[in-house]
Amino acid sequence: MMRCRIFGVGGSAAFLLAGLLFPLPAFAVQVHAEPEGLYVHQMAHAFFAFSMGILIYWLRERRLTAHKGWRRLQYAALFFILWNVDTFINHHLEARGDLFEIATPGVFTAWISPNPGVEWVALVFYVTKMDHLLCVPAIVFLFSSLHHLLRSADGGRVEDEAS
Repeated sequence: MMRCRIFGVGGSAAFLLAGLLFPLPAFAVQVHAEPEGLYVHQMAHAFFAFSMGILIYWLRERRLTAHKGWRRLQYAALFFILWNVDTFINHHLEARGDLFEIATPGVFTAWISPNPGVEWVALVFYVTKMDHLLCVPAIVFLFSSLHHLLRSADGGRVEDEAS
């Protein structure tokens, strides 16, 4: 099997050190300005969720989920669907200006001030803002899935595990 190395050990250490010394904010839910447009972005979330649903359908239809690697890929697709629904709702609520106001006095602090009568929307917005609780498990399952599938392909063996 051919392996591709992008960085050696020294390059990886330098890259990690640079990230630690010069960190940049990384937001899970991002606001998209005028050129891209919110509608196109929302359509991309819907298409991504639909695609993951099709993937789950075919994995189950072909009974590939009996294999641990494909089963974990199914779990990754399920978490990606949930993440897309979550961020779709969050983007929609954030784009509406009549439900609440957001004040961000600092990088790590923000205040949500709901308008009277729609306080529950601010709670929904707050919960959907924590989309990393869905995205991170999806990525972990995806990585684990690819790891198992690669190991299966390397050894030329098919792992038919019930766990």
